[in-house]
Amino acid sequence: MDESKVQSFPEQNVAGERRSGFSSFLIDVLEALVLAVILFVGINAISVRIRVDGSSMEPTVHSGAYVLVNKLSYRLGQPTYGDIIVFYYPRDPGQEYIKRVIGLPGDQLEVVDGKVYVNSRLLDEPYIAAAPIYPGSWTVPDDSLFVFGDNRNNSSDSHTWGPLPISYVVGKAVLVYWPPADWGLVEHTGASAGSAVP
Repeated sequence: MDESKVQSFPEQNVAGERRSGFSSFLIDVLEALVLAVILFVGINAISVRIRVDGSSMEPTVHSGAYVLVNKLSYRLGQPTYGDIIVFYYPRDPGQEYIKRVIGLPGDQLEVVDGKVYVNSRLLDEPYIAAAPIYPGSWTVPDDSLFVFGDNRNNSSDSHTWGPLPISYVVGKAVLVYWPPADWGLVEHTGASAGSAVP
């Protein structure tokens, strides 16, 4: 009798260990799922991902590129010259556009003979595809920005549809993460002002 009792205890322990092992595995899986959900929600709270359709930002950002956008940038600061931003298109807020900030609230902008002037100062813009072939003169209202595509002559931007309300800004483009050939940080070259108009 003693032998049968001794033999039964190990079997019960093995069954208990199996139940314990399964419970531990189930808890690990649930913890991993909860952590994944928290990370997903957290990442989406501070960033968005967009796909660039069209060549309006070439040569800086190419059509088909996937871009990571920081949604917190302008909750903690203000847009500045040269920032590449993603925003809701004012004429159809269901669409998202990507452009470069050229003018801030209160600025006077002018395009003359293929050159861009902000507050009568010529901008040095080494990032553009070609000089703009259109003339124009604009005043940026309060609570608005003026944005241009780097591919100036193939871009739907503020020179055609006007100022961009700051409230439409989604965030600042941070990183091109696809395709691999384009991978890297987005360069926010400041549109530096040169000499004043003579």
